[in-house]
Amino acid sequence: MTRTASITRTTSETDISLTLDLDGTGRADIETGIGFLDHMLTALARHALFDLTLRAKGDLHIDFHHTTEDIGIVLGRALTQALGDKRGIARFGHAMVPMDEALAEAAIDISGRPFLAWSVAFAQPKVGAMDTELFEEFFRAFASNALITLHVTQKSGTNTHHVAEACFKALARALRMAVALDARVGTAIPSTKGAL
Repeated sequence: MTRTASITRTTSETDISLTLDLDGTGRADIETGIGFLDHMLTALARHALFDLTLRAKGDLHIDFHHTTEDIGIVLGRALTQALGDKRGIARFGHAMVPMDEALAEAAIDISGRPFLAWSVAFAQPKVGAMDTELFEEFFRAFASNALITLHVTQKSGTNTHHVAEACFKALARALRMAVALDARVGTAIPSTKGAL
């Protein structure tokens, strides 16, 4: 079973192409035009063990909002496509990741019910050139389009870079757990309803 997806999305604001392999080795080839976002998505791929290739061109002369949100949309749709009918997956995943003084937790249910609970506060309005308020936009767009329930909670941290990185790495590790194939589940869909 190949769990891959390739998606292209073009709007008047962004042009994005993405390929995703859930059973990869953590290889990332990412160019978004937003340096810090490239760094975070590379960390996500590495720690989820996803192979991710992403090219994004957006209206960065306006701001980074459209590009960041649209990347979340495309990555979420790719996850849904790659999972197919979700047979045999663990479904739930959670991780708590430290990054020096920062500590973040992510919990996921690949439920078919999109929801984001975001409890993260950044001490600074920017990290590099990126507005920190855009991280919530990315996570919301991703959760909504991946059709997952996602809780992200900051346990501690004052350094903006560390808090953001802990959130992305926690998401990565939780995803890695949730999409994993579980031999005990076999080919069943992990739901009493018989569908996710």
